[in-house]
Amino acid sequence: MQAYSLDQPERLRAHLALQHRVYEVRGDGQGGQHWQVVSAKDFAPFEPLAEPPPFSAKSFFFAERELLFRFDGGQFYSALPAVVPQVLFGLHACDLKAVVYQDRFFAEDPHYQARRRATLLVGVDCLHSCVGGFCSIVGSGPTVGEHTADLILLPRQDAAADWLLLVASEAGHAALRGLRLPAAGNDWQTERRANEVCVAAEQGPQQEIVDGIVSLNAGRIDADTWEALGLRCLGCSGCTTVCPTCSCYAPLERLNAPDAMQHERVWDSCLYQGFQQEASGHNPSATAGQRVQRFWSHKFGDGFKAQFEAYGCVGCGRCDRVCPGGIGVHGVMQRVNPR
Repeated sequence: MQAYSLDQPERLRAHLALQHRVYEVRGDGQGGQHWQVVSAKDFAPFEPLAEPPPFSAKSFFFAERELLFRFDGGQFYSALPAVVPQVLFGLHACDLKAVVYQDRFFAEDPHYQARRRATLLVGVDCLHSCVGGFCSIVGSGPTVGEHTADLILLPRQDAAADWLLLVASEAGHAALRGLRLPAAGNDWQTERRANEVCVAAEQGPQQEIVDGIVSLNAGRIDADTWEALGLRCLGCSGCTTVCPTCSCYAPLERLNAPDAMQHERVWDSCLYQGFQQEASGHNPSATAGQRVQRFWSHKFGDGFKAQFEAYGCVGCGRCDRVCPGGIGVHGVMQRVNPR
C-alpha cells in the first residue's frame, strides 16, 4: 500500500464528491445517526464515530426491498438498478469485513454486483474500542484490512498531527487523480500495529466469546439451553436487521393487472416462525430455541467460516444494543458458558 500525509480528511471528501455521490454518517439533530449525502461544498468536519453506526453499509448493496423482474403477460423483463458512482466515507473495519462477506454471498447476484461495482469504500482505523466490540477476537478490526477498502484513513493519537491516507486498490489510486498529496514516512506500519495492540487491550480477552464459539462447534450446548434463550426472543428481527452480514430474503409477487405481475425480494429473518416452514407444513425450526440456535450457528459455525473465510459475526456489538430480550452476542455467550 502507498501512504500519503493528509492535512484534512475533509479535503479528500470534497475531492471525491466532485465525481461521486458521497455518503457519510451524520447526526440527524434528534439523537440519531444516518447515512447522508455530503456535497463537495460541505466543509463540516469529519469526525469518526466512537462506535459503528446503528445501520451498516448493507442496504447500499442488498436493498431492503427491490424489484427483480416484471412480467407483462407475455414477456419477462429484468429490472437491474440504475446506479451512479458513489463513495461510502468513513466505514469501520468491522463493517468493511462484512462487505467482503456479502460480496461472497452475492457473488452471482447482478443487482448486488451492479451497486457494488459503482462504489468506492473509504475506511477508517479505530484508535479505541467501541462499547461491546470484539473485532480483535474475530479478526475483523480494529485496523482496516488491506483488501477490504479502496482508501484507508488513519487518525493519529496526536490530534495535532496530519492524518495518514493509505491507497489499497487501483480504484483508490484512480479516485485520487488530481489530488496532490505528500508521501508519508515509513513508520505508519509501526503506528498501526501499536493501535491494534491498544484496542485489543481495551477489548480484553472476551473469554466468554472464545469459549462460546468452542462450545457451539463442539455441540456442547444442549437443547434446554437453546429453548431457554428462545423464550427471550421476541422474533422482532432487530438483530438480523442491524447485523451487517445477515442476508436472508423472501420473494414477493405483486399483481399489477390480471395478467401482469412484478417479482420483488424483501429482507427476511431466520428468527421469524415461518421462515423455514415447508409447503407440507413441516417446520425444521418450529421452536424459538431452534431458531436462535440456527442463527448463532450461522454467526459462529466453523462450516460457515470455512466457506466465507471468516465468521458471520464481525464483532460490532449491534445485536447487543438492539435486542430487547438481552440475547445479543454477549447475552447469549454468557448464558451458554455460565461461570
